[in-house]
Amino acid sequence: MLSIRKIGMIGRTYRHINRYSQILGVLFAYGFGELIDVLRIDQLIDLVLRTADQRKREKIEKLTRPERVRMALEELGPTYVKLGQLLSTRPDLLPADYIRELEKLQDKASPFPFEEAIAILKTALPFDAVFEFISPEPIAAASIAQVYDAVLKSEERVAVKIQRPGIRRIVEIDLEIMLHLATLMERHIEEVAFFQPVKLVEEFARVLEKEIDFTVEATNMERVSRHFLGDPTVYVPAVFREFSTPSILVMERIDGIKISDIEAIEKAGLDKKLLTIRGADVCLKQIFEHGFFHADPHPGNLLVLPDNVICMLDLGMVGALDQKTREDFIELVDSVVLRQEGRAARAILKLTDWDREPEMRSFERDVADFMSNHLYRPLKEIRIAKLFQDVLDLAFRHRLRVPADIFLMLKALATVEGVAQNLDPDFDMISHAAPYIRKIRFQKMAPGRMAAEALYALEQGVAFVRQFPQDMLEIGKLIRQQRLTVNLRVEHLERILSANDRTSNRIAFSILIAGLVIGSALIVISETPPLVFGISLIGFIGFSAAVVLGIWLLAAIIRKGRL
Repeated sequence: MLSIRKIGMIGRTYRHINRYSQILGVLFAYGFGELIDVLRIDQLIDLVLRTADQRKREKIEKLTRPERVRMALEELGPTYVKLGQLLSTRPDLLPADYIRELEKLQDKASPFPFEEAIAILKTALPFDAVFEFISPEPIAAASIAQVYDAVLKSEERVAVKIQRPGIRRIVEIDLEIMLHLATLMERHIEEVAFFQPVKLVEEFARVLEKEIDFTVEATNMERVSRHFLGDPTVYVPAVFREFSTPSILVMERIDGIKISDIEAIEKAGLDKKLLTIRGADVCLKQIFEHGFFHADPHPGNLLVLPDNVICMLDLGMVGALDQKTREDFIELVDSVVLRQEGRAARAILKLTDWDREPEMRSFERDVADFMSNHLYRPLKEIRIAKLFQDVLDLAFRHRLRVPADIFLMLKALATVEGVAQNLDPDFDMISHAAPYIRKIRFQKMAPGRMAAEALYALEQGVAFVRQFPQDMLEIGKLIRQQRLTVNLRVEHLERILSANDRTSNRIAFSILIAGLVIGSALIVISETPPLVFGISLIGFIGFSAAVVLGIWLLAAIIRKGRL
């Protein structure tokens, strides 16, 4: 597991001060210096100014804020690129313009030396007994790993994915700093605290843990391969488990045509319309039948093989939907098709997370506007990508959190629709999905399914009736023994107490200043020696201290924007 420890408070020595100052310097250079003041880490301002690139700051002033966020993340390295990619799947946290910009993040890096790759392989595997040949030049290099073309002793051609040396330590250091910054944000920025940044960093750590463990990707590949076992139209590269480890993945090397390369597809004599249908079927089957899908089906991850076979690559990012979520999604689609605004609004609430239910009249009105913008037109004119974007805008506007897997499903559908439109401009993704939607609706109403659900409900009811008297006896026993406690949770109590502390400190400070003024005035009037030009020196010093403290208090109040 990734080791993430909380960094000590401001004023203590940071374990990773150089990296910390580098991160803050990049943020300052891209125009986010206000964070230093808001997060109350003024102690690091000198380090920030030393590491910040002032010339770069001048160049980026004309860029939009989302563009500057993307560029800053790219410069900060692999951990922050991965963070940006995660945030691009969280429309509940960021507006649409930030999501679109973060989707442009490219996970590329300079390759590390071939000698280091060989050393890693020799440490983990009996290299000479496994490999006949390995190409010295990588065929791909990313922030976490790079891939080499190789041949096994069995003469099978493979692709070998090797993790970068020391990447785990780099990620752990960045996550520690990220966790500290998130803690400060949650403590000092009320608008950000709503989104629970500490919890987000912890979630991000879990995502990264899976990404840097290549056995997880191997499992995903095997699972998807089993789902399409017996389907000759779909292919997933085989995994060589015996040669794979958490830091090395050995898989079958596939040569095919990128699905976006129309010229090569036509030259090979392949059927573009058939490829369009098969590609759409692959995506729809994964989502609506298997409940486990390739979450990043962009053209680089889809190859075309002879006989119009679709090959899926890079299954590091996947999504999963349980039966209930799929049925709730179908209910949303059904209510939209039938133009039932109230039912559609309730279906959206089922599919999203929220702390407080939105004002329903306003929410239903926005849902009705959304439906009128898209659905009073022929189905073939409806574009999933635009519909998807408007759903995200609607959710963000009403403070609804779209779960990651729901977002990934919608994004996968929109991506596949774009690939399909490139192959066949007349293809109608909405109509093609209709049979899959009908199938799930019929499954929900199947007699066997309804009987099983009724039996389960009856079992739960019987269990409740049996357990309820025992629970009441236990409660009565706790009351008699005076051991029953009630825990009340007050929302935002910590911030309320912090605000009260600041108010009390200002009052105490004001009283101290007033006391200095009054005491100094009495000393001056009584002409307490020593005297300078007939004025008591002690009284003058007291007045001066009061003035300095008063200016300091006034500056602190103005800086917070509240007089």
